[in-house]
Amino acid sequence: MEEVDRILIHSLRQTGTEVPEDVECVKQFSTELIVEAVVRCLRVINPSVGNGINHLLPPGMSARFRIGMSLAQACQDLGYQGEVGYQTFLYSSEPEIRRLLMFLVEKLPRESSEMEDQPAGKSAALQKAISVKIKEQLSIPWVHPSCRIPLLLRTQSTCHMMRFHAQPLALASNTTSSVKKISKELKEYYDNYLPPVTVQPSQHSFLPASVLERNMVDLSAVQEWETEWNNQGLVSRLSPEDYRSRKCQRLQKRIKDQLRNYTQQYVESQNMSNSASDLLDVLKSYSVAGDDILTKGSRFTHTERFTFSREHEQLVSQMQTAAENLPSTKKSEQDMQAQQQEEVTSLHQQLDQLTVKIQQLGVEMKSLTLNLSQIEDEMKQKELTASEKEDSIKVKKRTVDLLPDAENNLTKLQAVVESSAQRVVNLASQWEKHRVPLIEEYRKLKELKEDQELKSSHQLSQIKELHEKIKQAAEDSKRKDGLYKQLLSEYEGLPKDVSRSAYTQRILEIVGNIKKQKEEITKILSDTRSLQKEINHLTGKLDRTFAVTDELVFKDAKRDEAVRKAYKYLAALHENCTQLIQTIEDTGTIMREIRDLEEQIETENGKKTLSNLEKILDDYKAIKQENLVLVAKIRET
Repeated sequence: MEEVDRILIHSLRQTGTEVPEDVECVKQFSTELIVEAVVRCLRVINPSVGNGINHLLPPGMSARFRIGMSLAQACQDLGYQGEVGYQTFLYSSEPEIRRLLMFLVEKLPRESSEMEDQPAGKSAALQKAISVKIKEQLSIPWVHPSCRIPLLLRTQSTCHMMRFHAQPLALASNTTSSVKKISKELKEYYDNYLPPVTVQPSQHSFLPASVLERNMVDLSAVQEWETEWNNQGLVSRLSPEDYRSRKCQRLQKRIKDQLRNYTQQYVESQNMSNSASDLLDVLKSYSVAGDDILTKGSRFTHTERFTFSREHEQLVSQMQTAAENLPSTKKSEQDMQAQQQEEVTSLHQQLDQLTVKIQQLGVEMKSLTLNLSQIEDEMKQKELTASEKEDSIKVKKRTVDLLPDAENNLTKLQAVVESSAQRVVNLASQWEKHRVPLIEEYRKLKELKEDQELKSSHQLSQIKELHEKIKQAAEDSKRKDGLYKQLLSEYEGLPKDVSRSAYTQRILEIVGNIKKQKEEITKILSDTRSLQKEINHLTGKLDRTFAVTDELVFKDAKRDEAVRKAYKYLAALHENCTQLIQTIEDTGTIMREIRDLEEQIETENGKKTLSNLEKILDDYKAIKQENLVLVAKIRET
């Protein structure tokens, strides 16, 4: 049992159960350790069931009973055939717990399936190393900064922590897709002037974050390209270079369209904006805009242009005269500022008036353009109706011209109709002659096209399957390489002082001991059989000898008194010997019963009946106390 318990403890530690080092057999398991071991095994076997059960026993007895019932139900769902209940965990016995743990350990997934479920590769090794480092750091207790030694200053101090700040990096290998396309100047720049990656960030602490960010960008770009090529590139039936060039052309066209729309919007907004820094610029822009508006308009628009141009000329002449009539003598600064302020106010008033007039004229122009468009539409409709009426009039005029000679015209018309019908029939026959081979050729080409489409679709599906197989093979190779490296690192981390021959020798010794025990058992069984045969033989011989002796002595006992006494002694001897043999047999039976009772006593002692009864009494008292507390709370409410 010791070897079995060691194997069980080793398996439980692999599932994550924290079995203390001093625990060497199942007999030393406590109730808390039993519950934790069962829950850990359930989480590995069926995570959906095990994750819903807490591996720590709560202090309340009702909660403990619920956890025991849920664990018993989970073990029964897994197929455990033995008797299991809450008492199995709370008031455990050694044989039942050993049997249950052996069942759970047998249900655990094998190492191969576990390794397949776990992530393999460099990431798995990195995660394992990180977890080991974190566990080492968590095992060290926290110490106040004033009491820290240099090692704790490095591990528990926050002065060395840096925020994640990434900066763009320039790399020569990822700038272009092919080395052959690199120009001579670019290659010279890469060789002589491009700084190394370690120098490019502005601070040395930004280097890891920048490298991680660049690596993530490259990986995401490769993955996006693979996804796009598998989803859209293969369907387009183009080569990767053609697909990239076409995509680049589409992007350039979209950018040009966006820039063109933006420039048009910007020009329109600039043309519609009337905010100028100087009044003369406003008037000039107004005059230019006025020259471009409705150059081929109506009389009203021409009169408006003329009036506005005259107002503009009058305003410019007034400004020029005002500038000429300025006094040449020097005035004081206050007078100059006041005069400038008056001029500015007057100009602002004039500007406001002009803007109002421009807005009014814009509204009128919009209404006039709408009216003009409506009138143009009406004119087009009237022209269409007029052309239709002209056609009908021409037809009627020709019919009227043909009325005087109606009979001749009808015969001519019938002849024309018959000739046209005959011509249509001839054309139809000729078309039929041409149509039949064309239809056959069309059908052949259509069938050929369908066959080509089927072949291309089949080839496309094969290409996709090959891509998936290649991707899966690459992933498998990466996973196996990572698994090999991980196992190699674990092998290198294992202690080298323990050799495999020692374990092999120990296993061989155990096998040898088992063989010796089997040989001794078979030898004892054979001896027992031989003794039983000898006993049966002697018993039969004794019975036969007594029967013969009894018959001979009984014949002589009728005539001789001494022989009669000898017969009596013989019968008494036979009876005493029979009683003695029966006593020996009863003694052996009693000894076997004693051994069985001793084994039962040991089994009952292993079940810890007395300690379980004490636990039950304590739990009963605790439940009564909880009930009293609950009753008091109910009464208070």
